Amino acid sequence: MSMNLDSLNKLTQQNPLIILDLANNHNGDMNHAKRIIDNLAQVDFCGLLVAIKFQYRDLPNFIHEASRERRDIKYVDRFLSTQLSWNQFKELKDYISSKGFLTACTPFDEFSVEKIVEHDFDILKVASASFQDWPLWEAISKWDGKIVASTAGAAVEEIDRVVTFLQNRTKEFALMHCVAAYPTADMDLQLSRISKMKSRYGSIPIGYSTHEDPKNMVAGGLALASGAVILERHVAAAAPGVNVNEYSSEALELQEWIYALIAVSGMLGAQDVWNHRNESEQSALKGLRRYAFAKTNLSVGDIVDFNSVYYAIPGEIDQFQANDFSKYARFEILKDVKAGQAVTSSSALRTSNVDLVSEIRSTIAKMLSDAHITVPSNTELEISHHFGLNEFNSTGVSMITVVNREYCKKILVLLPGQKHPAMYHKIKDETFFLLDGDLTLHLDDINCPIDIGNTVHIKPGVVHEFWTINGAIIEEVSSNHSHTDSFYLDERVASNKDRKTFIKYWS
Repeated sequence: MSMNLDSLNKLTQQNPLIILDLANNHNGDMNHAKRIIDNLAQVDFCGLLVAIKFQYRDLPNFIHEASRERRDIKYVDRFLSTQLSWNQFKELKDYISSKGFLTACTPFDEFSVEKIVEHDFDILKVASASFQDWPLWEAISKWDGKIVASTAGAAVEEIDRVVTFLQNRTKEFALMHCVAAYPTADMDLQLSRISKMKSRYGSIPIGYSTHEDPKNMVAGGLALASGAVILERHVAAAAPGVNVNEYSSEALELQEWIYALIAVSGMLGAQDVWNHRNESEQSALKGLRRYAFAKTNLSVGDIVDFNSVYYAIPGEIDQFQANDFSKYARFEILKDVKAGQAVTSSSALRTSNVDLVSEIRSTIAKMLSDAHITVPSNTELEISHHFGLNEFNSTGVSMITVVNREYCKKILVLLPGQKHPAMYHKIKDETFFLLDGDLTLHLDDINCPIDIGNTVHIKPGVVHEFWTINGAIIEEVSSNHSHTDSFYLDERVASNKDRKTFIKYWS
């Protein structure tokens, strides 16, 4: 058996990808791990693509040094009692490949991402517990392979942010509907979410990560019927002194499940509930998420950055998680924190620009709606905050690019009282057409007020800045736009590398 996965987007219900997760079911025993793999090699997968998956954790750093002997903590005990060396993991990865399977791996920390690259896996899988772990996503963004991400516990806005993050980096990825309750009761499977994800995210492949009773042969077929093209299932094998947990399948159960999927796939033929909260799921996710600890002594008034903290388990109830450390977050120390101590809501104040971005998005959408201006669906909103988001209401512009080929068309939106700083293009030739509101352009040394319905031609090399009193919506028609052809007179703009925020799903 030899398998190849050219593209996640080519998956269909007739040939879905099956991911079999060993997780910690190898029990830290190489012979037992190979026994599971050998059993899986005897299963008739009926031509389906199959990957076998590990989970990687850099345990000396993943578990906080003060808790490495805390065997009373479930996850600490499980991970330490089943640990394998990196060399053993590489040996098992090669063993899986020798059996003709694809290989997949879930990293829970940045060093594990490096190991996935080093060990040359086919697929990188992101666990639900890490779905909003932005430091981990930054490390994963350097991975050039295929990414599959589970979404248990994530709100639609959080999924939107991850999708935008990955699309802006042109990653090939799929999303998995998942319920992180182990095992998941039938009434909590929420399978209708699969079709909602397909509807919202268009061409992005959607899958289903299963944690139901292995004797449930119905849920996988329903997932296929809902449009899932990837199915993940935990696998294990009983042995003397080794019990199989309630959500993992042995080879015989897996075989029955595969036959059920094939039957459903044949019935389907070829064809190319966001707010549910489960307390068991939330408890499982909290136990697996990484928490922030001070790398060095932090004093009152210090501003925390990525170099000031590290992430490990377990954490305290009020402790900040890796999830909280997005690029929009700011942390100010309220009381001294010693190196190795938890960074908590009582020791640090967190502020975030996420709400500000959301407010900008809503304001832009309302201005366009009030002006009865329709923009094409699935266009991206580009927010230019030249001096930072906190000064956006006074300096900046929002843009929707309708087309950018040999010619370019954009919609520009200025908020009331907003100004765009002085700039010029060396190549781009553009014309502004005022659709709504009021606008004044300063062209070289001339102020040029524009009335609704009027146009102004801006030639290459002409320095121009513009502002509004009551707000403005402008249609810009130009030659091709290149991001390297914008030159600002104020050096602060040119030096601000984070002056753009892109929102894919905004209207």
